[in-house]
Amino acid sequence: MVTKEKKREIVAGLVRKLENSTSLYLVDAGGMTVAQSGAMRQEFRKINAEMKVAKNTLINLALKEDGKFNVSENVLKGSTAVIFVYEDPIAPAKLIRKYFEKDKKPALKLAIVEGQTFDGSQLKTVAELPSREDMIASIVGSLHAPISGIVGSINAVMRDVASLVEEVAKKQAGQ
Repeated sequence: MVTKEKKREIVAGLVRKLENSTSLYLVDAGGMTVAQSGAMRQEFRKINAEMKVAKNTLINLALKEDGKFNVSENVLKGSTAVIFVYEDPIAPAKLIRKYFEKDKKPALKLAIVEGQTFDGSQLKTVAELPSREDMIASIVGSLHAPISGIVGSINAVMRDVASLVEEVAKKQAGQ
C-alpha cells in the first residue's frame, strides 16, 4: 500500500512536470505491455516528452493543483498514462498513433495541445497537423521565395544593362 507521504511526493512530481509542459496527452494504458511501455518511454524521451503512469486520483489532484490544464474527471477512468510535452506538441500524437494504430481501439483519452483540447477520436487529426519544424520550414521557404525572385530580377537587369553598355560601346567604336 502506498503511504500518504508517497502519494504527496507523486502528486508534487506530477505538478512539476505539468508546470514545465506546453501540451499534455492522456492515454489509455490498460492494454500496454511492459515492453511496449518501455519502448514508448524511450521514444518520448527522444522528442523531449515524458510518459508517466499514475493513479487517476493522483493525476486529478496534480491537475487541479497546477491549474494549467482543464481535464474533466470523466476522462480519468481506467488505467491512464500522462504524456508531458516539453517541446514539439504534435510529435507525441504521431508516436501514440504509431503504437496504437494496429489495436483499432481508441488509445487517446484527451490531448491538450497549446491550449486546444482534442478528445480521443481526434488522434488522427492531431497527428496530421504539421510539426513546429515543418511550419518554420514552410515560413522560411515562403520568405525565401520573394527574395530569390528579387535577386533574379536584379541579375536580369544587370545583364540587360551590361548588354546595353556593350552595344553602345560597339556603336561608338564603329563611328
